Amino acid sequence: MRRIQYDTYGGPETMRLEEFQLPAPANGEVTVTVRAMSVNPIDWKLRQGELKMMTGRSFPRAMGSDFSGIVSAVGPGVTRFEVGDEVFGIARLKESGAFAEAVVTLESYLAVKPAELSFEQAAALPTGAVMAWNGLVERARLRSGQRVFVVGATGGVGEAVVQVARMLGARVAGSTGAASVERARDLAVEPVFDYARTDLEKKDDLRGAFDVVFDTSGALPVKTAMRMLKKGGVFLDINAGPAKFLHAALIRRHKIFFCKPTTQILADAARAAVGGHLRMSIGETVPFESAIDLITGLEKGRKIPGKGLIVVDSRP
Repeated sequence: MRRIQYDTYGGPETMRLEEFQLPAPANGEVTVTVRAMSVNPIDWKLRQGELKMMTGRSFPRAMGSDFSGIVSAVGPGVTRFEVGDEVFGIARLKESGAFAEAVVTLESYLAVKPAELSFEQAAALPTGAVMAWNGLVERARLRSGQRVFVVGATGGVGEAVVQVARMLGARVAGSTGAASVERARDLAVEPVFDYARTDLEKKDDLRGAFDVVFDTSGALPVKTAMRMLKKGGVFLDINAGPAKFLHAALIRRHKIFFCKPTTQILADAARAAVGGHLRMSIGETVPFESAIDLITGLEKGRKIPGKGLIVVDSRP
């Protein structure tokens, strides 16, 4: 059995596709034979050691968050899934492990994959959909008719945030790169700004205009975000650093959070996808053997029009 792993924190040169021994699922855990996986920035940020205070210094370490596949074993206490179920979900943050031929994760981090979705479509959903729900529903308590500004509106998380916000009845504005402006408009983002050509700090018409500002890329200065909020508005931030944590501790409207999946959120995302309300763009699909090249390119800034997908050959 193979997975992408690394023996020290560092850049893309540390990644190796190697054999490994997968442990049996413990209490509340499920083993999934992986059919497809998608790439998120958190995958290489963990490998770079950005959260090593949490992930520790035990090596080799696995990589990968989002995946879909078929349940191959269940641990004691698992009640929602059986061997043979088609599922999708997220690997545990500390252990990771989705970039593999099989992964063990928590039962609560999985949901049944609807027959209407391919393994690739399902693997593209988890982190974006969960982050959108964690932020818009659980923290901002977004209501119909409110206004949302999404920084990085066509990125892996931003695309989901836009669609979930609209599904909840919000009006969405946002920013993205020049090459993706039309794609943002196709998602009904209006107005949409080219971040390279627009200084949002100088846009007086955006002052106090939004109930929610959701920065998915980490590119928006905190001062600018707070300026854009209406009275009582919320700044949602998924790219934290020490200065931001300090600001959020002092200003409750600045909410920093991490991905917290549940079966219910994933199941709701799947229903939305089947209903045509939540579809993640797939920019490029590669076989497992080419995964390191894809991850390396994305990490170094290569742009693709959607999620990077990795598929595992299911033939015996």
